[in-house]
Amino acid sequence: MIERINPPGAPAPRGPYSPAVRAGDFIFVSGQVPAETGDVGHETRQVLNNIKRILEGCGAAMDDVVKCTVFLADGKDFAAMNAVYAEFFGDAKPARSTVAVTFAIPHIKVEIDAIAYKPR
Repeated sequence: MIERINPPGAPAPRGPYSPAVRAGDFIFVSGQVPAETGDVGHETRQVLNNIKRILEGCGAAMDDVVKCTVFLADGKDFAAMNAVYAEFFGDAKPARSTVAVTFAIPHIKVEIDAIAYKPR
């Protein structure tokens, strides 16, 4: 069973996609971008708070995340992003890929998507 989820309190999608999709015991969270620009630490905190709210709206938590992909506008921002990222995941440490990209929204510095495993 596939369920498309738009949890209350989650940021409204900026395009034709669902904030989250549950497929069986997996929850796929669409890439989240910051609503306000700032330094990469500020933007990373906003993005991870968005992911946290979406997961909570799906009955899951950050500890349930098994994989993230982090997209950075500038690879030099890795350490600052990583410091904030560690605050949110602590010992949970999901698998992760981090890549430097050119964004379609030119003023943002970070986007993160996530996959969580939460049996029903």
